[in-house]
Amino acid sequence: MSKYDTTGGIPTREGAYLKLMHHLSEAADQSAVLSHLYNTEDSDLDKLMAKGWLGIHQLLMLTISRIREMAANKFQ
Repeated sequence: MSKYDTTGGIPTREGAYLKLMHHLSEAADQSAVLSHLYNTEDSDLDKLMAKGWLGIHQLLMLTISRIREMAANKFQ
């Protein structure tokens, strides 16, 4: 069994794109969760870590947006 979506044993662009978007979205979601969890602590370091994880979430969301724009332009 292949870890890639294939058609006749050949990886597809659509399958790779969908898997990439799923993993980026999941990473963004988990970064937001980590930010929230660090924000529930009282130390200054935890507050700083919360901001860092929120920044990672925002960067991943921006990455997702840019990939969608590129894909939309490619398929027009």
